[in-house]
Amino acid sequence: MNWPYVNEAGALKEEKCDVLVLGGGLAGLHAAIAARRHGAEVTLLEKGNANRSGAAGTGFDHWEMACTNPGCRVTPEEMTLALEEEQDYFSNAIGHYIETREGWDRLLDIEQFGGKIRDTEGEFAGQPFRDEKTGLLYAYDYHNRYTLRVWGTGFKPALVREARRLGVRIQNRIEATTLLTQEENGGRRTTGALGFDTRTGAITIYRAKAVVLAMSRPARVWLFHGDLPGLCEFRPFSSIGSGHAMGWRAGMEFTLMEKSVRGEFSASGRSFPPYGTGNNHNTWYAATLVDARGMEIPYVDRDGRELRTVEERYMPAPGQKFFLKGGVIDEPKYEWRGPETLPFDELIRRGYRLPFYADLGAMPEGERRVIWGMMVGQEAKTRIPIYENYTHRGFDPQKHLLQSYGTGWQSAAFLDQERQLFGAPGGVMHDWNLETNVKHAFAAGDMLYASDCAGHACATGYWAGEHAAEAAERADFGSVDQDLVCREQERLLRPLEVQGGIDWREVNAAAAKAMQNYCGGVKCEDLLIQGLQAIRSLKEESRRIQCRNPHELTRAHEVSDILEVSEMILEACRLRKASCKPLFFERSDNQEARREEENCYLTLRQEEGQVHPGRKPLRFYGDLETNYKAHQRGGGLE
Repeated sequence: MNWPYVNEAGALKEEKCDVLVLGGGLAGLHAAIAARRHGAEVTLLEKGNANRSGAAGTGFDHWEMACTNPGCRVTPEEMTLALEEEQDYFSNAIGHYIETREGWDRLLDIEQFGGKIRDTEGEFAGQPFRDEKTGLLYAYDYHNRYTLRVWGTGFKPALVREARRLGVRIQNRIEATTLLTQEENGGRRTTGALGFDTRTGAITIYRAKAVVLAMSRPARVWLFHGDLPGLCEFRPFSSIGSGHAMGWRAGMEFTLMEKSVRGEFSASGRSFPPYGTGNNHNTWYAATLVDARGMEIPYVDRDGRELRTVEERYMPAPGQKFFLKGGVIDEPKYEWRGPETLPFDELIRRGYRLPFYADLGAMPEGERRVIWGMMVGQEAKTRIPIYENYTHRGFDPQKHLLQSYGTGWQSAAFLDQERQLFGAPGGVMHDWNLETNVKHAFAAGDMLYASDCAGHACATGYWAGEHAAEAAERADFGSVDQDLVCREQERLLRPLEVQGGIDWREVNAAAAKAMQNYCGGVKCEDLLIQGLQAIRSLKEESRRIQCRNPHELTRAHEVSDILEVSEMILEACRLRKASCKPLFFERSDNQEARREEENCYLTLRQEEGQVHPGRKPLRFYGDLETNYKAHQRGGGLE
């Protein structure tokens, strides 16, 4: 295949800005808008096209933790505490509190930019989930009303329009590859980043006074299928944690990287598309489920009481303040557990027969339409592959059942070694400004440890952008390490010079298999050491990757980052010496509880190839409201 664009491989350019934002998803666009509102000159780099890139690029169906919306009966403090308890305090209370305090403000911003957040046409008038005064539609908990149903397919284009209107320089098809730093006062500060043009091959030095990393969480670490990439992970194929790899190489501190959960929704080609089978999870909650005979499968509340009506499924139990539901997928605590179907094994013991089905036709007409027509129609992972394709093939939710495959309510039976960084995973350690240990380098969205969903990305992105703009006001551009630039230029372009080499897919598949074998469901020191040896061997092998065009070259860079992240995960697993259930972390070689590990985050960073471990107490962030107010910069609508 010939090079399809102007070939500028080897060209080196330079640009300057006050604040450089890496990543054009929800978090990155909000960071750019916030920084620009505060007067900073802002450049945003996006590997794809910001109009539709990122985990929410093609839409999403609900907005969680909007605790200051006019109908909510849960305070930000109550919600943050519930999330802390649900995750046994291995939770990012800073990020969650910013989300619960400002998520609704960010949603109002999006509405002003042209996004749709209300049922303005009265399509669902009179339904129990609709507020007749505001037109807002609620999900999951109809009494406490902290989660909103939204028309998320229009949000990204609206944010891009606003960012451009404000003067943000959005540069699409630019892959951020390297964080630039310099020594300062015994530590390190950022001076910008390198960007690789994924079409021309040119490399640009972006010099900046502050940087916001707003890139995706890692994916394709344990799961990869070269022929079926769309089913490999829950998140977009191109979202693979390059920000984590970039931060790791620059000496950034991470935590909870040892945490992983079994694969959710996808299993490297062995599953159906996410939410493409009958279930009661998230987008499909609370669909009526029936067995092979058409017998309805009962829902129960927190106390085990069977619920007789559909509306009851959306209400707290007597005496229960509220329940968690939606994007929170970790095993919930008893106090906060929401209405769910009975456990799978219990259903079989009671005589229910496989296979099970979702029966939307048995639900009230409004509930059926809001699940299938709106939520499945607005969610990024379901709008095209499920809603449009199934409808085109003749699926009618009023007449047809949708079979539930696999075990439980997921789309496939997962193996212990099929892990993912899902459900509040590991990420960058930060302070209340969302600043990392690399001075003037801020993080937001999926870059943060124990990150959450859309509202979290938008709120933390805006918060990071405000603080980055403030940091840029008192900073200079610093210096650029030209030796690093030369080394990176050689690394990024090397695959173009390889002859008779290997395909990037081979290395990605080998890395995933190594992580399955040596960092699967159960860990031990010998396995982890072998895993590190395997990943480091693959790093050497990756030097043989051959690329013929910019598309393949970008994929090769992603594989390099996947190997970097895999090495970090293995090192993090070695640091945690005992099993830890809240982190889905199990060791076979040391089952004794270690109190010092149970009550702290284990952190790690690397410098010149040496891993430097650290610890922080679980509630290091102090009083939520006091610290929030002390660090709040306050940026609202213009």
